[in-house]
Amino acid sequence: MTLGLPLATIFAFLLVLARVGAFVMFLPIPAFRSAPPQLRAALAVALTFALFPMWPELPNQAPNMTRLIVWAFSDAGLGLAIGLAIAFLFESFQVAMQIVGLQAGYGYALTIDPTSQADSGVLQILFMLATGWLFLIFGFDRELIRVLAASLERFSAGSWAPSAASLDGIVRLGGNMLVTGLRVALPVAALLLLIDVALALLGRMQQQLQLLSLAFPAKMLAALVLLTALAPMLPKIFDTAAQRTLTQIWRLLG
Repeated sequence: MTLGLPLATIFAFLLVLARVGAFVMFLPIPAFRSAPPQLRAALAVALTFALFPMWPELPNQAPNMTRLIVWAFSDAGLGLAIGLAIAFLFESFQVAMQIVGLQAGYGYALTIDPTSQADSGVLQILFMLATGWLFLIFGFDRELIRVLAASLERFSAGSWAPSAASLDGIVRLGGNMLVTGLRVALPVAALLLLIDVALALLGRMQQQLQLLSLAFPAKMLAALVLLTALAPMLPKIFDTAAQRTLTQIWRLLG
């Protein structure tokens, strides 16, 4: 006795896996991108099986290879669009900490970013971990699974096609990434600018002072104190930005 799967089930699995796998590439969970490829592949396969009730219904025959490739690229493109929107959400806070870290002097202390395995500032690593935890605490991971299920219901195999109207929201999220980053960084950057002005005036009055040795600890301490004071506002800022991102993703799905 032999057991076999219909061709329709196999091709439906591969097409859903292409959509889910492209989305998993952009998951912002800390250290996930540096995880072994087998772990990421296992997560993509697990999510694909979890979405089994939403798999598309295909004819039980081998489709044309060209059509199958077009379907795979279509599904992968939709997964990439959703993942890119989530990536913009997290990059906005990375932009903010890049600005603050450069102005405060933390840019001279570099460490390894567990996401990209590149040298990054201390503040960037700290906020990457904080936003990653907030992403899980607020339950946005479960919301994204609902998005994937809705995408399979809305767009069957190979039916999604990128258009200016559908991608407009994703482009807007790229602009909002810079806006959110500047809004988070501006209070600290303004304080550091005032410290620079104060030190410049002090240097004019007392030219014997070693301002270089005073500027670094003063600016680093001021930035750390202000970031600590603003820390309770981070969950609200992140939640607002995440809700805006989810709204654009749902609009992408129509």
